[in-house]
Amino acid sequence: MIDHCIEFSIEMMCKVFKISKSSYYAWLRNGPSDRWKENESLLVDILDIFEDSKGSYGSPRITKELHAQGKKGSRPRVARIMRAAGIQARRRRKFKVTTDSKHNYPIAPNVLDRKFSATRPSEIWVSDLTYVRTHSGWLYLTVIIDLFDRKVVGWSMSKDLTTANTIILAWFMAITNRPITEDLIFHSDRGIQYACDDFTKLLKSNELIIRSMSRKGNCWDNAVAESFFKTIKVEWIYTNSFVNQTQATLSIFEWIESWYNKRRRHSALGYKTIDEFEIINSNFNNAA
Repeated sequence: MIDHCIEFSIEMMCKVFKISKSSYYAWLRNGPSDRWKENESLLVDILDIFEDSKGSYGSPRITKELHAQGKKGSRPRVARIMRAAGIQARRRRKFKVTTDSKHNYPIAPNVLDRKFSATRPSEIWVSDLTYVRTHSGWLYLTVIIDLFDRKVVGWSMSKDLTTANTIILAWFMAITNRPITEDLIFHSDRGIQYACDDFTKLLKSNELIIRSMSRKGNCWDNAVAESFFKTIKVEWIYTNSFVNQTQATLSIFEWIESWYNKRRRHSALGYKTIDEFEIINSNFNNAA
């Protein structure tokens, strides 16, 4: 956490709170106003939250986190303080889609059709895989995301791109975490791992599963999964240098399970955390 005794320069504080230096020295003579003390405290809170988010939060998420902690501060006010203090969330980089769809396996129709919302858990899952660089070679991250609450319900890290070590491992984690009891749309791209016989047989073994695949060369058909990879790469992977695959696996495990699935605020959930969203919906379902 940020040291709450941290000191800021007079120039920066005057800039943040839009006052002249003469006003500041008048303040020294007369004592700090309530507004000044409130703003100074808010800046420290913003820095705490920004650091806790690994530098990934902008003003909307910081504002929501402040409110969740019972503290005051409008989004424009938070944005103004962040801008003046030079506090800026990491910007997203261009992201290259890496999918091997050059195969002769059958392709499922695009049943999902970009309907990226669900009314219950295990109604729609989306999946994709990406590459993670380490100094000892590549790792391959596969995820399965539930569109109901954007939770990563299944994932795997592997040193190869075999179906057994990518999507099948992630699949068994997903159905353990959220058993399939009603119809489920499972959407992916056309990658060979998703289209091959081994995974096809696995999905066909459950009559409740409806397969769906993106159209050729159309990353927007799987936009939620693509967005997740942009998030983890910008907020975590690009900011770390992994010595080996073991270090990368442990680091990504911590980010997914301790941060993304628990504490990160998601714009698709009204800037709630997944835990908060699940509690609200659990209470609603119990009341109904």
